[in-house]
Amino acid sequence: MSELHVPAGATKKQKKLGRGQGSGRGGTAGKGNKGQNSRSGGGVRPGFEGGQMPLYRRIARRGFSNYPFKVTAVAVNLSELEGRFDNGESVNLESLKAKGLVKKAVEVVKILGGGEISKKLKVSGVRISQSAREKIEKAGGTVETVSDSDGQE
Repeated sequence: MSELHVPAGATKKQKKLGRGQGSGRGGTAGKGNKGQNSRSGGGVRPGFEGGQMPLYRRIARRGFSNYPFKVTAVAVNLSELEGRFDNGESVNLESLKAKGLVKKAVEVVKILGGGEISKKLKVSGVRISQSAREKIEKAGGTVETVSDSDGQE
């Protein structure tokens, strides 16, 4: 870690503003003369168009967005299960949180088929991909299907 450094030329010195006329950025410090943007705290909010009705208010809002109701599943690969779980253990949302594979606030988890598994695991209460299901069953484990309200398994 102590040998890491930034490559030459990657960082430039910041131009000092308001340090006298000889500095090249003295007096008005590159802000020009009077006006709203030359003042401390000056400037306008994003989207402001000088009093003209802004674009985001001129355009009609139509339709419905499902974005607020979107449910995203956190992906967990079989290789992660192989490393954290012992033979015969149960894999569910609570055990995944306890082992630190997903954060506490996560509500939906999907097990994906990345990697190999050799342990017999009992998977229940989580979504699972077809390839992950086949690999777990091939290793002698069991998978209990969970049905969600959005039609996913």
